[in-house]
Amino acid sequence: MFNLQSEYQPTGDQPQAIKELTAGIKRNLPLQTLLGVTGSGKTFTMANVIANTQKPTLIIAHNKTLAAQLWAEMKEYFPENEVHYFVSYYDYYQPEAYIPATDTYIEKDLEINDEIDKLRHGATHALLTKKDVIIVATVSCIYGLGSPQIYASNQLSLRKGQTVKQSALLSKLSSMHYERNDVELKRGRFRVSGENIDVYLAYDDVVLRINLNFDSIDQMRLIHPVTYQPIKEVDEETIFPAKHYLTKEENFEKILAKMERDLAREVQVFSDAGQIVEAQRLKQRTKYDLEMIRETGHVKGIENYSRYFDERPAGSAPSVLLDYFPKNHLLIIDESHMTIPQIGGMFNGDQARKDNLIAHGFRLQAARDNRPLKFSEFAERMGQTIAVSATPGDFELTNADQIVEQLIRPTGLIDPEIEIRPVDKQVPDLIAEIKKRTDSGQRTLVTTLTKRMSEDLTEYLTEQKIKVQYLHSEIITTERSEILKQLREGKFDVLVGINLLREGLDLPEVSLVAILDADKEGFLRSATSLIQTIGRAARHLDGKVILYANTETKSIKQAVRETNRRRKIQQEYNQTHGITPASIIKAIKESGLTSSGRLLKNDQKKLTRQQRASLIENLKEEMRTAAENLDFERAAIIRDEIEKLKR
Repeated sequence: MFNLQSEYQPTGDQPQAIKELTAGIKRNLPLQTLLGVTGSGKTFTMANVIANTQKPTLIIAHNKTLAAQLWAEMKEYFPENEVHYFVSYYDYYQPEAYIPATDTYIEKDLEINDEIDKLRHGATHALLTKKDVIIVATVSCIYGLGSPQIYASNQLSLRKGQTVKQSALLSKLSSMHYERNDVELKRGRFRVSGENIDVYLAYDDVVLRINLNFDSIDQMRLIHPVTYQPIKEVDEETIFPAKHYLTKEENFEKILAKMERDLAREVQVFSDAGQIVEAQRLKQRTKYDLEMIRETGHVKGIENYSRYFDERPAGSAPSVLLDYFPKNHLLIIDESHMTIPQIGGMFNGDQARKDNLIAHGFRLQAARDNRPLKFSEFAERMGQTIAVSATPGDFELTNADQIVEQLIRPTGLIDPEIEIRPVDKQVPDLIAEIKKRTDSGQRTLVTTLTKRMSEDLTEYLTEQKIKVQYLHSEIITTERSEILKQLREGKFDVLVGINLLREGLDLPEVSLVAILDADKEGFLRSATSLIQTIGRAARHLDGKVILYANTETKSIKQAVRETNRRRKIQQEYNQTHGITPASIIKAIKESGLTSSGRLLKNDQKKLTRQQRASLIENLKEEMRTAAENLDFERAAIIRDEIEKLKR
């Protein structure tokens, strides 16, 4: 099944980590935690564990960018296996909401990425047809998806020579939510031309051409969706539905009748309470949805009725991606200190929004059951789990049946030395340290507590003839990438920011990290944040961290103690094995900004009408390319800039 392919062999303490995690899975341990430092090759360890245990695997990451990176790496490690990507398919999403204070109703607005929709269908199709499946997902995988049993039961199996009437075949495709369009064939559509029926599969980039000879399937071929050139002839093919929200045809009228009874009851409750506006609103909106579902089988916002179609009791958990996995699956939670709290926080925010809609007659009460899982429901579905982080949270540490450490980097680099210095003269002291690093051709990261502090410090350092830039959340993604590239190139020597953890920084040239006001306890100065920030200096041979603090807080003591513990283990390993540490050398890639992007930033006010129109077209192409490359944050930023230019 799973065939790991790599030119590298496990090194350092990877072999021991792989052995312990594999043994833990074979002993049926429910939860293991891999405490792996930055740069120790945690993804390679995960891949080896999957290969050793041969289990279908779900890997959850806390954002799309990290998920896309893991997906690409897993596809390289397992080129012969089914490696899929499952994230939210919205390029843009504004949920339905109601704000009572201002009597404002916000209609659901979204832009679905067709490529991501295909990948989601590809993931569920693989789970129901293959055993060698790895799916990399974001936290969106805990949202309701539609029953896997109903989804699987709606498949259409065809074979050469099978007796089937054309009318019955077309009717079945329609019930599977394939839309007939004889003019334009797109994914999830079918067309009829004489004896040929072309079905553009919802989960693949191919068209299935079915050739009928009277009431028998004479031939089936997979063809290219653009050129229509034959790819291969097939004797058997199973078509899966074009949508995940389905129902059993024989129960359709019964389900609609149940929805109508609930509607009548809830309208009556509003009427009895004297809420005439809410009663009329609920009746009008739901009646329209029911008519659309009865006529077309679908309606915008159909997921709000998913409890009916799944035939679930009120308050029950929806089916999610985890329900499509076999019971012996493996779950890996990457960056668990971020991902697990995110999973735990999804339910309450969603319910608060739904409660407002229901209370004011915009939705039936069943809308509450179109929701993400509660954490307790997620925990029931976890199965055998490995939580992976450099700084595991309380859940992973308290509940782990085994904690496995991976502290040795393949390069032999050790965690940086830490010094604590007083706050009183932190800026003059920092300037002296920066100049030492700059003279050696090295870079410095400085973290402050507020945006204002980062800007003021940047201005002051500039006055001191230091080449410096600041980075905070209001700087758009494309500009952040360019700033980081320029830091590596040496166009400036110091980067000042507030939370430099979320940037995904991988900067081998940085040898000094300075944390100002480190004794101000809080999220950005917690033990976890401090350890993660300290790790930014762990890619350079001369890595050093200075904490400016007048008192050693509990978080500082914990961060220093843990870093020193790791340093000791790393130093002893290097000494025992005769390893000489070496700084990481990494090529500087283009940030992805084109000349048009730089023009947009610097010269847009000077553009003529014709230049502006040309720039908009260039940016549209960039936006499409970013979306195709799964860089949706960048695509959204470019979209906003296009709108600014149009205005």
